[in-house]
Amino acid sequence: MNRGSGINVGLMGLGVVGGGVASALLRDPSPVSARVGCPVNLRRTLVRDISRPRDVELPPGILTTNAEDILDDPDIDILVEVMGGSDPATDYFRRAISAGKHVVTANKEVMAKDGAELMSLARANRVSLLFEASVGGGIPIVGCLMNELAANDVYSIRTIINGTTNYILTRMAHQRTAFAEALAEAQGLGYAEADPTNDVEGIDAAYKLTVLATLAYGCRFRPEDVYRQGISALEPQDFRYAREFGYSIKSLAIADRDDGGVQLRVYPALVPEENMLANVNGVYNAAEVDGDLCGRVLFHGMGAGRGPTTSAVLGDLIETARMVRDDAVPGGPRELSRGLAVRPIDELHTRYYIRLEVADRAGVLAQIAKALGDCDISIASVLQKDAHAETQSAEIVIMTHPARESSVQQALLEISQLSPVRRVGNMIRIEE
Repeated sequence: MNRGSGINVGLMGLGVVGGGVASALLRDPSPVSARVGCPVNLRRTLVRDISRPRDVELPPGILTTNAEDILDDPDIDILVEVMGGSDPATDYFRRAISAGKHVVTANKEVMAKDGAELMSLARANRVSLLFEASVGGGIPIVGCLMNELAANDVYSIRTIINGTTNYILTRMAHQRTAFAEALAEAQGLGYAEADPTNDVEGIDAAYKLTVLATLAYGCRFRPEDVYRQGISALEPQDFRYAREFGYSIKSLAIADRDDGGVQLRVYPALVPEENMLANVNGVYNAAEVDGDLCGRVLFHGMGAGRGPTTSAVLGDLIETARMVRDDAVPGGPRELSRGLAVRPIDELHTRYYIRLEVADRAGVLAQIAKALGDCDISIASVLQKDAHAETQSAEIVIMTHPARESSVQQALLEISQLSPVRRVGNMIRIEE
């Protein structure tokens, strides 16, 4: 490629993050060019609508609605993609890499679904594929798993990696708001999309956990390997009872390895109040990595938004541009070769919080205790709360000793069929 006038970038997407990237590249003097040591030029930018008003001033002729203007341009060295979604982004990545272009992306969906294939393709074509911004915004967790922590056998990764759900849960815990009210507030502030499904049902977190687990364990995982449960079933009283027991409720994305297998799960969990993850609030993210050499390492910071995500994209762009400048061969992530089975959620062994709405009469707890005992589940503690004279009902909250997930699910099925049990209000796993 001809780099006599510097290193050329093709940018796909000019939304919140794309605008931040474009602003940095077009600023005079450019902080990116200064850190690379030679000019880094924004040559073309792919958008859906050229006529749309934008908050960044662009030179004439830089905008295009045709992806071919970037993919087929031999003078573009680096493709930066911040559009989101897997279609058509995955195809664009394949074409760019096959043409010898380096790629920087913030796209967690592409990296979760097809990252293993794309990393292999990048190695074969001796180009770089960097994706720090795909997980955790400005938190440098991806690069650390590929580099600084690469010598570790990783036992576990425990993360809060969706700022929207963490904001909602923080509001429910601290302001005692209902889920719908907290969600509406998050949408009003721009933290949640009009359709919040990907966030509140754990889909976004499952994508990100897939990326982290693939890097940490050197295996190809897919989003469907992740057990996923959202936060919409949580009610204000769950937070009140959790505090009484000394816990916070957080939506966690967890990867655990043992006995040749890995378990991947996303769900709301009770976390002891003294645990560092229990004190990650608002739109902040955190990731705790437990390795054989490093011990437990915690990453914490803003997980989303223009600034943190733009920071991660530009960091990858600077690293890539330096390699282009020096004609260096990229290292990239290791080959994915180690075979680890994915263990189903039924094999999880932990403690459980169970909230039941029952008839307020004698003997109910004995029936519930028997159903639990028949499934080999022992009770650690019980609260009976909120008796309602008008409905002659009460809430019972049970904390169990460690038990197997499959046994708990069977017990809940049997408990739900007991005549005094009006409703199984919630079951939340406990992560000590």
